[in-house]
Amino acid sequence: MPPTLPSRGDTVRYVRIYSDPDGGSHLEDLDLELLRVDYAPPAPAIDVSVALEARRAVFFSMPAGWFGDWHPTPHRQLYCNLGGRLEVCVSDGARRTLEAGDVVLLEDRAGAGHTTRVLGDLPSSGVFIHLVDEADST
Repeated sequence: MPPTLPSRGDTVRYVRIYSDPDGGSHLEDLDLELLRVDYAPPAPAIDVSVALEARRAVFFSMPAGWFGDWHPTPHRQLYCNLGGRLEVCVSDGARRTLEAGDVVLLEDRAGAGHTTRVLGDLPSSGVFIHLVDEADST
């Protein structure tokens, strides 16, 4: 069977945390376009994004009540919240509550960074996917 021609599919919404040139941090909602392709024949075509180059994945858990004061992200990375609730705050005062299933692209590698707080009585678990970045040689 010939491959399905790429066509516009759905989009996936994610949050981006980034630093501006003055070191301030901000939140931005973005949509990633998905294209319909034969990803795993003979299974039916699915909607997929462009591939992001990744180095490693780190699974983790933070206990209820955990708070990380102002810090930049150590890597350009995706954060996928698997369970529990988190609140992130950036230096411009914006806050976001992250629920299970939310995805964040962390790019605030310089400046003020962000704070992170586990909300509620349950731990929060997730996975960090370290992305390939020319500025990151690790």
